[in-house]
Amino acid sequence: MRYPLFAAVAALTISPLQAETLVVLAPDYFGSSWGPGPAIKEGFEARCDCTLDFRTGDVLPRLMLDGARTEADAVIGLNTDMTLRAREAGLFAPHGQDLGALTLPVDWQDDLFLPFNWSFIAWVYDQTALADAPTSFAELLERDEISLVWQDPRASASGLSLLLWVDQIFGEAAEEVWRNLAARTITVTAGWSESYGMFTSGEADMVLSYTTSPAYHIVAEEDDSIAAAIFDEGHYVMAEVAGVLDGAANPELARDFMAYILSPEFQDMIAYGNWSYPSALPREDWPEVMRDLPIPETAIFLDEVEAEARRSPALETWLQGMTR
Repeated sequence: MRYPLFAAVAALTISPLQAETLVVLAPDYFGSSWGPGPAIKEGFEARCDCTLDFRTGDVLPRLMLDGARTEADAVIGLNTDMTLRAREAGLFAPHGQDLGALTLPVDWQDDLFLPFNWSFIAWVYDQTALADAPTSFAELLERDEISLVWQDPRASASGLSLLLWVDQIFGEAAEEVWRNLAARTITVTAGWSESYGMFTSGEADMVLSYTTSPAYHIVAEEDDSIAAAIFDEGHYVMAEVAGVLDGAANPELARDFMAYILSPEFQDMIAYGNWSYPSALPREDWPEVMRDLPIPETAIFLDEVEAEARRSPALETWLQGMTR
């Protein structure tokens, strides 16, 4: 007779703790010691008197697999080239935030997905090894001596951004562009980390990364030799977003987390924690290292509908160019 009573008491004891735990799906890098997750967790928990539990992994596939059975209350780390698939799954609820504070270079009106950071895709290089970097994509295609490493658009968000960047600039000529790039590519990796590691090891002259990548080297390594090549044609914008799940066990806590994303505290930490531009701070309030980086004059951005519509045909063109 003692065991049912004990179980009932235990359930009553555990339930309030469960109600005060916010479960957030996030990419793997969020949970690493060098990622933004630890600081975000500490900052939000100090405000909410709750526990923030990041469940890390490949966010969209995990979300699509779990569907309505997911234990998560919110998601962070989706990017703008995959939000249509996430939206059409019908798993998200309105984030409930005023978007007036956003400072992205594109107009953002979305009641489901809230951007927390952004950057431009760019080819990054070491100025001590490549003194005269190309100033346009067209010039890069003429420079046979430059070796490249970049990411597979089928497996990487940055690689997909490159795919759409090339598609936007070159259109029907994209297949020849990929054939040209393939001729001076050392390798195409599954993810960004592998590519960037090869670059920093001196295995390639340029790596596909972000205009904000040099900030890491300046701050963490006191090395100002790494730079992003700024192209005349403009650069593709990639934003990362967060959202509240429709079946959240703690919906109000999830929306509190969305509000925290727009707070100056979060926005200050994301610049260094994620080495990207904050989504809700004016440029004059960015960290000095970010303000001093060269920034493209032209932002290239495809909304989720157009990005999804172009993805499959652009991938087919990429495959044809890379294999011929």
